[in-house]
Amino acid sequence: MEENIRGFLKERFDDAVIGEDNFRGEQAFRIKPESLIDVCQALLEDVELDVRYLSDITAVDWLGHERARDGRFEVVYNLYSLSSWHRFFLSVRLESEGPTLRSLTDLWPSANWLEREVYDLFGIEFTGHPDLTKILTPDDLEGHPLRKDFPLTWEQPTFGWNKDAPPEVIR
Repeated sequence: MEENIRGFLKERFDDAVIGEDNFRGEQAFRIKPESLIDVCQALLEDVELDVRYLSDITAVDWLGHERARDGRFEVVYNLYSLSSWHRFFLSVRLESEGPTLRSLTDLWPSANWLEREVYDLFGIEFTGHPDLTKILTPDDLEGHPLRKDFPLTWEQPTFGWNKDAPPEVIR
């Protein structure tokens, strides 16, 4: 299956693929951010590859690391072919100022909450997302906790649902 995906991307999107990596049997392709939608659309529509499942979206903040020269943020898409049971990854790099990608919610509805999580924790915007709001952190928290420049402080977060509850309910 690895050869099929590699061949598909080389044939249809050779100019979009920046690099490939295979670490411990996990195949990953780095692509240009502006090609993300086209590549994902083609993978989804290809009957032979059968890449119908977007398993996860996550991100990495490379601030302070030598890999940051290619872009501070790396957004990683975990894709899965249901018929061949093959998992592979697509990743894109984004600069530190105003990191933005197009939303994949039109292709995979499961991208909805996954993109909201990346937005909330890393501050990466997804244009065209139907409801890009916080999903994990309190509404009044400023910043994005998984960014390397987020201050390392500790405080008890107060979520809206328990703000007026008596202490015995909160404990």
